[in-house]
Amino acid sequence: MIAPRSFLFVPGDSERKMAKAEGTAAHAIVLDLEDAVATEHLAAARELVREYLLSRRDRSRQQIWVRINPIESDKALADLARVVAGTPDGLLLPKCGSGQDIARLHHYLTALEIREGVPKGAIHIVAVATETPGSLFEFGTYRGASGRLHGLTWGAEDLSTAVGATTNKGDDGAYGFTYQMARSLCLLGAKAAGVHAIDSILPNFRDAGALAQEVRRARQDGFNAKFAIHPDQVAVINAGFRPDADEIARAREIVAAFEASGGVGAFQVRGLMMDRPHLTQALAILESAEPESSADAGRPRELAR
Repeated sequence: MIAPRSFLFVPGDSERKMAKAEGTAAHAIVLDLEDAVATEHLAAARELVREYLLSRRDRSRQQIWVRINPIESDKALADLARVVAGTPDGLLLPKCGSGQDIARLHHYLTALEIREGVPKGAIHIVAVATETPGSLFEFGTYRGASGRLHGLTWGAEDLSTAVGATTNKGDDGAYGFTYQMARSLCLLGAKAAGVHAIDSILPNFRDAGALAQEVRRARQDGFNAKFAIHPDQVAVINAGFRPDADEIARAREIVAAFEASGGVGAFQVRGLMMDRPHLTQALAILESAEPESSADAGRPRELAR
């Protein structure tokens, strides 16, 4: 499964915005059937998403995901029944309570893939794993929930609503402790489950500087990708998940020092002791720094886990 670094949300009821998103460098677009679509427009949006998926069979440059409605809602099965035939690369599951919800969705998908003649296991899953209070106590349940699980992500807006908070940020504009904790638990839960950790959106799409800071921090902390809500955010996210020249140079030094040491357990770089975890990190940095050819510009690459 190719691992996108940028996921761009697109309303599932807007053909115009789908066409615009297709022209961006987003590694994946997420056709939204949940928050972006009013209930009275949902049936039409399902049909539009289905037709769009069927019309875009070549996903080599850009994946197509779909955010369905929560698995506990009376809308989720209807979403699935219409979109599985189009073989989305993955589904974003909102308000996911635990790994049990992933297992349930896995079974639904397996049955529908068989019905539609879609290869079994073709559709992957990313769970929004922090939108209910109880979900924060369930991160240990994602390990082994399903081989379809591609990643976990977090969100602060629904969680603050669920707990009755008046805001999720402090006077300094930073997320409050509860939401920082949700972010950290998401990161650790994803890594414990052996899947990708995907950072949440920045609502203020006009503040490119703040977005660049968020992406830089996300990458430093161990996140592998980030969601965007506007096409203008995509380039900043793609650039932010690529290592800079200093990181690349240091990674090359580490690899060269390891090779020069004859593969011993510990070696020195710039006066610091290094060992195999440093080598693993350096190799991952060099892999993510590989240039894209002009033909593959914007195409996502596999991330080292």
